Amino acid sequence: MSEEIINKVANSGLITIDLEEFYPNGERVLFDLRSLLFHELILKEKDFREFIKQHDWTFYQDKLVAITCTADAIIPTWAFMLVSISLEPYAKKIIFGNLETLEALLFSDVLKGIDYSKYTNQRIVIKGCSNLPVSTNAYVELVKGLRPFAKSIMYGEPCSTVPLYKNSIVR
Repeated sequence: MSEEIINKVANSGLITIDLEEFYPNGERVLFDLRSLLFHELILKEKDFREFIKQHDWTFYQDKLVAITCTADAIIPTWAFMLVSISLEPYAKKIIFGNLETLEALLFSDVLKGIDYSKYTNQRIVIKGCSNLPVSTNAYVELVKGLRPFAKSIMYGEPCSTVPLYKNSIVR
C-alpha cells in the first residue's frame, strides 16, 4: 500500500515573489560621450553640437538609455543635458549613469507601485534564481517595502531558504 505524497511546500502558506515577473521590458542602451571627445580628453563644443544636429536619434526609439562618459575627462553638465534633450522625443526612459544605475532605477520605479500592505502577516520567499539580470538593488528595494508588513521574509527557493527577517508581533 502506498502513502499519499503531500506537497508540504504548496501547503506551507508561503508566498513566493519572483522579481523576474517585475522585470521592466525594453532594450537597454548606453550612450557614451567618450567617442565624441577629442583624443578622449576634451569636448569641443562646435563639433559636439554638430554631432547633436546630424545624429540619427530615431535609433533610440522606445529604448531605455543611460547617458555617461567612460573617459577620464571633465565633461560639462550641459553636454549631458543636450544629449538628453535630443533623446527625449524617442527614448522610453533616459537617466544619467551606467547600465547598472539604469537597471536599479527601472526596478525602483516598478517596486514603488506595489501595494506592500497585501503582504501583511504573510510568510514571504523572495525567489533567488533568475534568468534575467535582476540587480541586487531590486532585492534591497523589495525587502525595504516588505519588512513593515511581512511576518517573515526568506530568500531562495521554498525548499531551501535563507531566513532574512522574522516579525514576532502579529498585526
